[in-house]
Amino acid sequence: MAAKKVCIIGSGNWGSAIAKIVGANAAKHAMFDDTVNMWVFEEVVNGRKLTEIINTEHENVKYLPGHKLPPNVVAVPDLLEAVKGADILIFVIPHQFINKTCETIKGHIKKDAVGMSLIKGVDEGPDGLKLISDVIKEKLGITMTVLMGANLANEVAAEKFCETTIGCKSKEHGPLLKELMQTTNFRVTVVAEADVVEICGALKNIVAVGAGFCDGLGFGDNTKAAVIRLGLMEMIAFARIFCTAGPVSPATFLESCGVADLITTCYGGRNRKIGEAFARTGKTIEELEKEMLNGQKLQGPATAAEVNHILKHKNLVDKFPLFSAVYQICFQGHPVNEFINCLQNHPEHM
Repeated sequence: MAAKKVCIIGSGNWGSAIAKIVGANAAKHAMFDDTVNMWVFEEVVNGRKLTEIINTEHENVKYLPGHKLPPNVVAVPDLLEAVKGADILIFVIPHQFINKTCETIKGHIKKDAVGMSLIKGVDEGPDGLKLISDVIKEKLGITMTVLMGANLANEVAAEKFCETTIGCKSKEHGPLLKELMQTTNFRVTVVAEADVVEICGALKNIVAVGAGFCDGLGFGDNTKAAVIRLGLMEMIAFARIFCTAGPVSPATFLESCGVADLITTCYGGRNRKIGEAFARTGKTIEELEKEMLNGQKLQGPATAAEVNHILKHKNLVDKFPLFSAVYQICFQGHPVNEFINCLQNHPEHM
């Protein structure tokens, strides 16, 4: 069997952390080609091109400073050159850029390539919700899988123990992708409910913004626990309405992609951080994103807007008060100190 060539599309905080794992595993296992291309959106950092810094110093000094990347991870500024000949495409860019990226590489990739999305967000289709993996699959015509979990990038890069979940319907691709991703400290479980795994990854960012509001308003850990629990209930309810491919099993929510990712994002993570600053400072989400995220993108508020649009379309806004409150506070000028009302008057308590 020819060695599989791997390409990572994206090189932010999470993309670079994953490159560290994928690069090391590709070098170790004969089933993978030794060289891993990583597409880097070219920027100038301290007067030098970012790709040049990564390829000489093996460190993404802008998005993952202090962590060395394996020397077999090669930063490529040209997207078409990066994906050339790849058998496995790992997508790890902000979800706002996925359409443009797919348009660029369409027709330039192998027909039998396998894609894996690490992107936590959703898109809007004509009938409402569209998973990012479905957007990629439709645009490129390739088999898609997803990887989601309680995986804060800096901790993964520091090789602190954590778990993750691969959602993969195909029995053939699951073991291969597990081999590419798993390390002693990054433990992988493969499940078949790929759509549920992906929806967890998107929705938990909305809940994390709410958890940040709680922190900013000084409500304490009991209240935050209620946000996490009620948020999880809304995530499960939303998945049951929108994941129509088959029954939605509660077991998937007990994997790393579900409750674990939700907890870690509500205590760490950029969505919580910005939610807290929003409640404390009264600045807009856009201002805070510019000030605090060093060029990274925030997913929670954008996902809340897409989810709200879908819920309106289905006349279900009232059934999801926490999701709706985050949307209204971020985009419609609702006072942040009214966030607590959505917890007090939640249908779960009626």
